[in-house]
Order: sequence, then C-alpha cells, then structure tokens
Amino acid sequence: MPIKIPNDLPAAETLQKEHVFVMHENMAFHQDIRPLKIAIMNLMPTKIVTETQLLRLLSNTPLQVEPTFLHPATHHSKNTSLSHLNAFYVTLDDIRTEKFDGLIITGAPVEQMPFREVGYWEELCRLMEWSRMNVTTTLHICWGAQAGLFYHYGIDKYQMDKKLFGVYEHRSQNRVARLLRGFDDCFYVPHSRYTGIRMKDVEKEPELDILATSDRAGLCICASHDRRQIFMLGHLEYDRDTLKIEYERDLAKGLATDLPEHYFPEDDPTKKPYFKWKSHAYLLYANWLNYYVYQATPYDLRNINMEFRPPVGHEI
Repeated sequence: MPIKIPNDLPAAETLQKEHVFVMHENMAFHQDIRPLKIAIMNLMPTKIVTETQLLRLLSNTPLQVEPTFLHPATHHSKNTSLSHLNAFYVTLDDIRTEKFDGLIITGAPVEQMPFREVGYWEELCRLMEWSRMNVTTTLHICWGAQAGLFYHYGIDKYQMDKKLFGVYEHRSQNRVARLLRGFDDCFYVPHSRYTGIRMKDVEKEPELDILATSDRAGLCICASHDRRQIFMLGHLEYDRDTLKIEYERDLAKGLATDLPEHYFPEDDPTKKPYFKWKSHAYLLYANWLNYYVYQATPYDLRNINMEFRPPVGHEI
C-alpha cells in the first residue's frame, strides 16, 4: 500500500524515483480506507533527509500510512527553512486534541548535554506525557530512546570513552518478540553516538524487556511489557552513505574522528560502503506497524486509551 503524504513534500520525488508507491493527498481523499495516523517528531537537523528515510521504511507494508511531521515550537532550526517547516510541520499544540495510532521520536545531536539543559526538553516531556493517553505505541530512536527511557523510567544515559561509530553485529535476546519476527540470528545496526544506556539499569526495571543487544554496541532495543513504548538505540533508518557523510563532515570540522567500524570495505573510505542492515530495517518497521500499531489500535481513534489491546498471543 502507499504512504499518504502532502502533495509538495520534497521526499516524494526521491521516493518515486525509487519506485516507492507514494499517494498524494488528492488521490487518497477518494479511497474509503482509514490510514494509520503516525506522528513523527523530527528532531534531526537534516529534516528532509530524515523524512525520506522514515517514509521509505513506513511505505513497505500493505497498510496505508498518513504521517504528520512535528517540530519543537521552542527550537529554531538552523538547517531547515522556515518555509519548509510552515508547509509540512505542525507543533504539539496544533495536534493536542487529536489521537494517533503511532508516534516516532527521532534522535537529535544533543546527546552530550544533560536532558534538562536541552532547550526543548520541557516541550518533549509534554509530548511524551500527551502520548500516554493519545497514541497507541511510540517508537523512540537513538537520543529519542535515551530521552524516553529517562522520562518514563528515570534511566539516565552515560558518557562513553569515545564515540560509538560504525555498523555492529547484534543478536536477539527474545526469540519470540514480534518486533524481531523474521530476523536472522545475527543482524547489523548502524550506531553513531557518544552516550549509551547501561544494560544493568534496564535489567533492574521490571516493566522493561531487553530485545536485542550487541557485544560491541551494548543495548540496542528494549520495550515496555505492553509494547506501547519501544526504544531503539541504533539507526536502522540510515541510508548506505549516512555514516560516510557524518565521517566526512567531522573531518571537515577538524575533529579527531575514527573511521566508522565494519563499514567501509577493507576500511578504505574511497570504497562504497556495505549496506548490510537494509532488509532488517524494512522488517523492523513493518513489524512495528503490523503488530504494535495496526493490530493494537482501535478503529475509532477516540477510544485509543480505553480499547488498547496488545497483539493476541503469549508474547507481545
């Protein structure tokens, strides 16, 4: 099924070139289908790139998806034009009376700051609190996952000795977890961060389940028992060249940056990077949409908090 997006969104041209079935608003209006309403709080500086990455992954299921992009009203974006934000984004205040099937909170380049010193922290807290009554399930990514774990469970991040930067092998810690259904025994996830979450802190929290870990990258995916809160510390949405672009950007800034690990063939930055996480990226987002959004959300969104039902089965 297609993903329903605004007629003039820049990501549409890129996705159509990739033969992704994009449905513009005008066409979707004539279909008698309730699309899944997914709010996306895009905290990344390169907003258009992140829009394209997420829409690409959300489009690869039989479900029609209607995304709504959010940005913090309390933050001035230096990398995205005001005209783009005005055309395609809204704020929490604009949607406060609405309900959504799903919410995605992206990463942000603020991970080395204490949470409460981030300029839009209070606004993000209001969003996370609002989501508890108005969203069926929330997927937190990278810093968004750290922020969610801190807000909902009081689990703080820690500063690592050096940047975790590369593509790392991971293993499932819950073989029947529906979020990882269809995953291989080993799968790869890109990481790019200076901070992490200690596994022991998550293990102490009785309401959380650890789903995937890495010997090198540590905790990768954990979730609340009812799967209404899912935390992904890596970046499965990244494109093939995202780490390459970050590496070259840091070099241009004069930063002492190591090569991304397990990324360039023979550690040669002139060679085309391996893209070995692509299929699992599509699968994870498809599983999230199917099992934790579509199968759990009520048809009438007004009943979200009353009728939320975890997927049927002994494992969710």
